[in-house]
Amino acid sequence: MKPMMSCHEKEHPELAATTSNNGFSWLDDSISFLTAADVDIVAGGYEEWWSSPAVAQQDDIGSVVAQTLSPPAPLPTTSSPLAHASSPAVSSPLEPSSSKKRKSPAHRASAHSSTNQRRRADQLHRPGASGGGGGKKGGSKGGGAGSDRDMRWAEQLLNPCAAAVEAGSMSRVQHLFYVLGELASFSGDANHRLAAHGLHALARRLPAAVGHAAAASVRMPPCDCPTPAFAGAEPRLFRASLIKFHEVSPWFALPNALANAAIAQAAARGAAEPRPLHVVDLGVSHGVQWPTLLESLTRLPGGRAPPAVRLTVAGPAATPPAPFSASPPGYDFSPHLLRYAKSINLQLSISRAGSLDSVHGIASPGEALVVCLQFRLGHATADERADILNKVRGLSPELVVLSELDAGGDGTAAGEFTSRLELLWRFLESTSAAFKGRDGEERRLLEAEAGTSVASDPAGEGREAWRERMAAAGFEEAAFGDEAVESAKSLLRKYDGGWEMSASGAAGAVALRWKGQPVSFCSLWRPACSG
Repeated sequence: MKPMMSCHEKEHPELAATTSNNGFSWLDDSISFLTAADVDIVAGGYEEWWSSPAVAQQDDIGSVVAQTLSPPAPLPTTSSPLAHASSPAVSSPLEPSSSKKRKSPAHRASAHSSTNQRRRADQLHRPGASGGGGGKKGGSKGGGAGSDRDMRWAEQLLNPCAAAVEAGSMSRVQHLFYVLGELASFSGDANHRLAAHGLHALARRLPAAVGHAAAASVRMPPCDCPTPAFAGAEPRLFRASLIKFHEVSPWFALPNALANAAIAQAAARGAAEPRPLHVVDLGVSHGVQWPTLLESLTRLPGGRAPPAVRLTVAGPAATPPAPFSASPPGYDFSPHLLRYAKSINLQLSISRAGSLDSVHGIASPGEALVVCLQFRLGHATADERADILNKVRGLSPELVVLSELDAGGDGTAAGEFTSRLELLWRFLESTSAAFKGRDGEERRLLEAEAGTSVASDPAGEGREAWRERMAAAGFEEAAFGDEAVESAKSLLRKYDGGWEMSASGAAGAVALRWKGQPVSFCSLWRPACSG
């Protein structure tokens, strides 16, 4: 049922679409997003802890981490806790005490115990409990990194492991790889998933850091993600996952809503008569962003809908492509979006450009040209970023929307790994809340793609670094309108209470945060006046 428009939406009909899910109907054909399994919410929301005696229970993981990170003692003649995994005569508290063959991680992750189920349900509903559960409205917004740091045992193991990799301390690497291999799971809670993705990234990093010969001496635990990333997904699942994620999480939905509000405002500004609108898309929405924009254009006051709208989807902005930017072969949103535009009486054309160089040849005079640059440059090299921004400046757009993750390391490989790991934790924890702890194909696909960000070589940058970079490319920052900001706040209220946003004032970005910690920002830019 379509919700009634609020008074605010009636006053600003061009923004009403940003708070509506109706735009997703353009892709609804042949897809059913809600099943009986979606309605059946299991208490606690996560797979059970491994029931094998090889794996520590929730109450014991803190002590295991403490023992693992304590200075190594000389090996005694008898078994020693957490000795090097390469020594078969030494047993670990994470190894089975019996002679039975250890169960596979997949088997252990799916093992259920009624006792564990009750115990974990009590823990997850205990006041102040964290670790990715909950998802309740009104949850803590300010706890942030400080209040739940002790619960994030995966980071306490992965960060020293990253430091050991960079230092070439092979015995330490082997030791931590073994412990992480025992605890990691792509289907556990947020900690288990973070351990799995982080271990996978470090295993890929090891040969480059220490050389192939030294890396070959390390016994690698199984750490390949069983779910393919975006480029390897089945197109139908890919499309369903994108739409579902926009419905349950503001990770991309909020920046998209802000961008659409700014683009609609740019289309209505200036000339006495409505002008054609040309949007150059260098984003990661794969078409999901645009239905709400098209609907909002038909609601512009005074009948100022553009006589024609052109969407140019530009090719890869960097090599390798940024996380979430690739799509599987065979995926094409154009027919669905064109049908939707026709249903609302809007003239739309869609073209594709191999690169920004090709856009110069298809721009037309008299158009309101907007470049939407969303989450595509964060993992590009410094030279790639500068080149792309200079090409965008050469298009002389009326408006540029820049959205990026708000993260940056200290310049060292280990520091950058830590920064990316913290951002992935926010993704995994917030996604756990968004999906109410339920595992499923859509969630696994999204998390597999997010996990690729940990292994990225170029470092991300914070908001201030991007501000300097945009200024160097010849842009000046612009402000979002009050209506756009209020509309975004209204949209955010439909999601989990751990989310919040903040605007920077008269001219500045709008930041998105999870439990008080930065996630991303969305900003507006115009070509700076020369002279």
